[in-house]
Amino acid sequence: MSKVLKIGIIGSGGIAQAHVRAYQTIDDVEIVAVADIVPGKAADFIDRLQLHNAIPYEDHRRLLDSDLDAVSICTPNASHYATSIDALRAGKQVLLEKPMSVTLDEAIEMVEVANETGNMLSIGFQPRYDPNMQTLQQIIRSGQLGKVYYVQTGGGRRRGMPGGTFIRKDLAGAGAMADIGCYSIDLALHALGYPKPLSVSAFTSNYFGTNPKYHPEASKFDVEDFGVAMVRLEGDLVLNFKISWAMHMDTLGPTLFLGTDAGLKVTPAGTGPWSGVWDGRVGSITLFHDILGHHTESPIPIREHKVDLFREKVFDFVTAVREGRPAPIPASEILRNQAIIDGILRSAQLRKEVDIHLPE
Repeated sequence: MSKVLKIGIIGSGGIAQAHVRAYQTIDDVEIVAVADIVPGKAADFIDRLQLHNAIPYEDHRRLLDSDLDAVSICTPNASHYATSIDALRAGKQVLLEKPMSVTLDEAIEMVEVANETGNMLSIGFQPRYDPNMQTLQQIIRSGQLGKVYYVQTGGGRRRGMPGGTFIRKDLAGAGAMADIGCYSIDLALHALGYPKPLSVSAFTSNYFGTNPKYHPEASKFDVEDFGVAMVRLEGDLVLNFKISWAMHMDTLGPTLFLGTDAGLKVTPAGTGPWSGVWDGRVGSITLFHDILGHHTESPIPIREHKVDLFREKVFDFVTAVREGRPAPIPASEILRNQAIIDGILRSAQLRKEVDIHLPE
């Protein structure tokens, strides 16, 4: 019989429930503890999800002192940094919800502590488990496009602004950039092997979120609901990035990869005011190339599937913990994602291009 893997959940909001449901589908895994700083919230969470053997805590450090193997961190963004470091130093393997952190400096220290302790810090980007996303990556990494020199990515919801902790800078750190923008960046840069970002020139705004006509919590809204940036990457590669929670438009366009031998156009799946971003599935993939001098467009068949992307993310983490493998989505890689978000916010605030400095 396999050893039962003991899991702690830190944070008991909606995303924590998704983690629990995923863990419950995996054999020999048990949720043994839940922590939330709001008095009574962890206990209520345990009751609602019928986690009969779990102990509630109001301090995540007390949870980390208990007998468990790994934790899912599902807290508001602003606490990702401290909670992750506490968990790593307590000897736990960590699955952290995106975004990785609020600032680049925080992300750098998180990677340093993971390396220092030898414990796993994996970041939650479940779209990577979409078979069509994997097809996209295979095409790009095969070299069919030649040298890729330009990438356009991002997405936009006509109306898709969340509320609560998502719109408060003190809790979320950023708005659309941290919520859905990080997915778009990962889509593009993971396929390219995560080239190092060098500089960024950006603009952000929140014309919709701060307007009571469009958001019921406008008076509390102090993050960005729109952002656009030009990011220079190593290898003479440029990233045109754009993201929006709300706009008077149906789309901000597809994701494009332009190469010297071919180009690739990718559209997101879904319709309606909350669709159009890369937190879901792929709608279409088209290869633009020449055959015998003729301009040719080749649609790549979309694989219909019933893969539960969130469950796959959690299952991969559990497997890595059991087998002693490296983090499935390593923090050392997502550090570059966070560097771009950090650079965008700094550039927008300063209204000029800024350099991105990463450890060697």
